[in-house]
Amino acid sequence: MIGTVFRTDDIPAGDRFDYWQELVGRTRSSAIVSEHAADFWAQQRLLELGPVYVSQMSFLPTRYWRTAKLVRRSDPEFYHLTLLTDGGLSLDHAGQTSAFTARDLHLADSSQPYDVRSADDRQGGVVSGMAVDFPKALLPLPPHRVRELLGRPLPGTEGVGALLADFVVGLDRQADTLTPSDAPRLGTVVLDLMSAWFAQLLQAEAVLSPETRGRATAQRVQDFIRRNLHDPELTPPVIAAAHNISLSYLHRIFQQQTQGEPVAAWIRRRRLENAQDDLTNPALRGTPIHAIAARWGYPRPSDFTRAFRAAYGMSPRDYRQRAMSEDGGTGQK
Repeated sequence: MIGTVFRTDDIPAGDRFDYWQELVGRTRSSAIVSEHAADFWAQQRLLELGPVYVSQMSFLPTRYWRTAKLVRRSDPEFYHLTLLTDGGLSLDHAGQTSAFTARDLHLADSSQPYDVRSADDRQGGVVSGMAVDFPKALLPLPPHRVRELLGRPLPGTEGVGALLADFVVGLDRQADTLTPSDAPRLGTVVLDLMSAWFAQLLQAEAVLSPETRGRATAQRVQDFIRRNLHDPELTPPVIAAAHNISLSYLHRIFQQQTQGEPVAAWIRRRRLENAQDDLTNPALRGTPIHAIAARWGYPRPSDFTRAFRAAYGMSPRDYRQRAMSEDGGTGQK
């Protein structure tokens, strides 16, 4: 497991709001006010990924106000990217006034004042989201260009923006299975995806280093593969064409990110791992093995059996029977 978890339920009621203000201030220094301060509720999981901080935050309606005085007093020179997952927020920042709902993203600069407010407190609803905080110096884009992105809604439902959003949400979901040794690499992935996405929005891809472009492209490729594992025609040439890159470039950037594992081998391993999960899923006990095979890109059952036996040392039928006998058919091992 990486990261730390905070819940106000673990703090005496009278100390909760002050503790929350101190906690948020470690990455986003601001004045905080809330009508719920006397009986406050919030929770946070903070992941330190090298110099990048990723956190999941949920809280009762609150105002986060970074004034010019706070900027003058102390400026960590951070960018703050926020993905809203539930509730609503409004933001005044860098000459922009914008409202945000679930799946919206916005970028703020610690060197400029901002005012973030819960958009509607009539129901006292909880606001939830993901926060990414990182030194401005790590973003390989000119500050005057990044300024064009501040305070306005950024699209997070398709392309690289969606990939970044899914990745940071996935980090929170998988935090219990990650180890400290994973942290620096994951921080690099987050930075690469943000850099590629911002550069795309600004039409400034040329300023990115070949390494950053390569790593971001490899992440897009892996996401594309995961979404298309069902397709038996998913091959390296098809993948390269879908991303407008050469086959040799695909192989090079992919193996750099997978410690030398070729594209075809990575596809085969992912397909077999997903099929393995289905074979041990009690809810799919009545699903024919050939249907599971087809679901993961093996239209010919004999090909699936051969590949599965090579990977796991037994046929899919024997594997399923052994798994069901071990857990009594309940799925509880």
